[in-house]
Amino acid sequence: MEVYLVRHTETVCEKGICYGQSDVSILEPYLDLFESIKKQIPPAAIVYSSPLFRCTELAHYLSSSSIITDSRLMEMNFGDWEMKKWDAIPPDDFAPWMNDFVNVAVPNGESFVDLYHRVDDFLENELQNPHNMPIVIVAHAGVIRSILCKITDLPLKDAFQNQVNFGAVIKIEL
Repeated sequence: MEVYLVRHTETVCEKGICYGQSDVSILEPYLDLFESIKKQIPPAAIVYSSPLFRCTELAHYLSSSSIITDSRLMEMNFGDWEMKKWDAIPPDDFAPWMNDFVNVAVPNGESFVDLYHRVDDFLENELQNPHNMPIVIVAHAGVIRSILCKITDLPLKDAFQNQVNFGAVIKIEL
């Protein structure tokens, strides 16, 4: 089965802001970028999306029919760190997470392995495709990295080896 992993386009957040599950908007103008992304995916596909605006806006543009939103495709929950500058996070909170982001949960948030498990649950339970249509998943860098770790058996600690730029389209076979 063909699966297209699509990362949302750039957000309005200034560089250095932690905005995992915060529902932020995307940087305008974006229609030319959307059109460029649309040219890279098949015209008839089942489109899944994170429910966050930065993904649904793109997903609606890519789909000629309705999209399927799923909260398991949301970015990592950064809990107490949401919408804070990375360099303003207290070192006593930040250091343990930086040393083991895979297993250490952000205060009132989640760890990367938590994100991985919910994305894996989505893959195992939702991607039953009896019509053999291509699938498009519009999501976030963390979600896409976790999928790439799963299909390549890359250890989660090495997830950042997977480059996932804004607006990236990555075709995989499942």
